[in-house]
Amino acid sequence: MKSCITIFRASLSSFPLFPLPKPFVSVRALSSLSVLHPNPCIGKAWCYTVHGAAALSLETFTEDSPKTSVKELVTTIRNDTSSSMMKMERRSDGDGECRGSWFPYKDRFRCGELHLSSREVLEAVSPIIMEERLDRFRRVAENRSFSVCLVVEGLSDIGNINAAFRSADALGIQSVHVVSCDSSKRYKNNRHVSMGAEKWLDIELWDTPKECFEVLKSRGYRIATTHLGMDTVSVYDMDWSCPTAIVVGNEGSGISKEALELSDLHCSIPMNGMVDSFNVSVAAGILMHHAVCDRTTRLGSHGDLSEVEKEILMAEFSLRHSRSSLCIASEFAKRRQLQQSTTSF
Repeated sequence: MKSCITIFRASLSSFPLFPLPKPFVSVRALSSLSVLHPNPCIGKAWCYTVHGAAALSLETFTEDSPKTSVKELVTTIRNDTSSSMMKMERRSDGDGECRGSWFPYKDRFRCGELHLSSREVLEAVSPIIMEERLDRFRRVAENRSFSVCLVVEGLSDIGNINAAFRSADALGIQSVHVVSCDSSKRYKNNRHVSMGAEKWLDIELWDTPKECFEVLKSRGYRIATTHLGMDTVSVYDMDWSCPTAIVVGNEGSGISKEALELSDLHCSIPMNGMVDSFNVSVAAGILMHHAVCDRTTRLGSHGDLSEVEKEILMAEFSLRHSRSSLCIASEFAKRRQLQQSTTSF
C-alpha cells in the first residue's frame, strides 16, 4: 500500500498546476481553471473580476501546512496569456460619465494595443455561442442591477460565501464585495454550492471595511449593515429603490465594530422563533430577495440598466463564456485593424 501511495504521489507531483502538500493529501477533482482578469485597483483593495474557481479539495494537512486565505480561494490566478488577451476597461470611481446608479464598465474592451466596442465584441463572438445561450445572456442582462450590492465581511466558511454568490446571481444582483479582514483559516472550496455563479458576477476583494465602504459611498451607495441591536430598521420598512450595499458579517461574531461605526444604518430581519438569527448565507438571501421584491413593487422591475449598459454586460458575458471567446475577439480586432489600414491607402 505504501508503495502504491508513493507511486501516486510521484504521478501527481509531475502535474504542474498545483504543489503537493506534505503529508499525502487526497485530491478529489480539479476543474479547468477559468480566466481571471485583473482590474485597476482602488487604494489597497484587491480588485478582481472573478471568472471561476478551482475545485481542488485538500482533505488532510499538517499544522505547518501553508494557510489559505479567502483571497486565495475566491481568486484563482493562472500564468496564462489568454487571461490578459482581452479585458474590459472599468470606470474609475467618481467618473462623471456614470448615469444615476453606479455602472462599472466602459464601452471599450482592450485587446493588446487595440480596442473593440461591446457591439464589435458581440459581432465577433456571437457566431460561436449557441442562440439559446445568447438568449439567456439577454434575459439575465435585462434583469441585472448594480443598484443593490452585497458585501460579505469576515466570513469563516467558504461554503457560506459561495451560497451568497449563488443567491446574488439568481436574484439579479451583479456586484459582490468580499472583505477578508486578513482571515487565514483553511476552507474547503465548495464550488458545487455556488454552482459556478462566481463566473458571472463582479467580485471585488478588500482588506478592511473602511476601504470597501469609502469606495462604495463614493459610488453613491448607502451602507446597511445587518445587526441584532436595538437601534435597527426592519428590512421591510426600508426603501430599496435607493442604491444600497447590504453587509452581512461573520457567522459567530457578526458585523465588526469598525463596520458598524462606518455604516449609514443598521437593519434586521424580524425574528419570530426561539433563535435570534439566521445562517449568514440564508440571511443574505432573504435580504437580497426582499430588496428585489421591494424594488419591483416601487419601480416596476429590479433590472435598471440602460440599453447601452445591457449591451456592454452581454459583451462581458460573451467574453467570459469561454477562453476561445477571447481568442476570437482578439483575431477580430486584428482583422478589423488590417482592413482599416488597407482601405486608408
